[in-house]
Amino acid sequence: MTNSDPTTSRQLILVTGPARSGKSEWAETLAAGSGKQVIYVATGQVDRADLEWLRRLEQHRNRRSVDWKTLEVPIELSPVVRASQPSDCLLIDSLGTWTANLLEQEAAVWATTQQDLLACLKSAEADVILVGEETGWGVVPAYPAGRLFRDRLGTLVRHIGAIADTVYLATGGYALNLSTLGTRLPLAKN
Repeated sequence: MTNSDPTTSRQLILVTGPARSGKSEWAETLAAGSGKQVIYVATGQVDRADLEWLRRLEQHRNRRSVDWKTLEVPIELSPVVRASQPSDCLLIDSLGTWTANLLEQEAAVWATTQQDLLACLKSAEADVILVGEETGWGVVPAYPAGRLFRDRLGTLVRHIGAIADTVYLATGGYALNLSTLGTRLPLAKN
């Protein structure tokens, strides 16, 4: 992902895939190769009572370079993207956690939040690498909150994919460049 002049060019990259597919590791590899100052934007909220979650967060921390700056941003992603500089590479991990953090927003508020993030991503001066989970590959959740989460995240990932320069799918131990292998779909009206 090295840019010829890291201060003037920018890329928007989406890395998506199922659980434990290596999407975060691939995004970290891309960020490390950017030639820019990496700012890791962690969307997970720390819950000291959840030991398994704390172990997951620690695994992510241990993989990161000590030279990377880390921001914990569970809600306000748009201001971070707006404040980024051309010399930055933002690695936002993950869209699923961010969506879950905002699940209680009413539909109209969520639509505004989503549109604001998309507008920021389109105009970002930094490289931005986003990690987004694919949650719709299984059964339809049996409860309303699960369906709402799956639908919101699926729509968000699709909208980001539509504006991204490059979209990768991490699965089965491979990162596939969907931008070169696939055909871009038109966005759904809803």
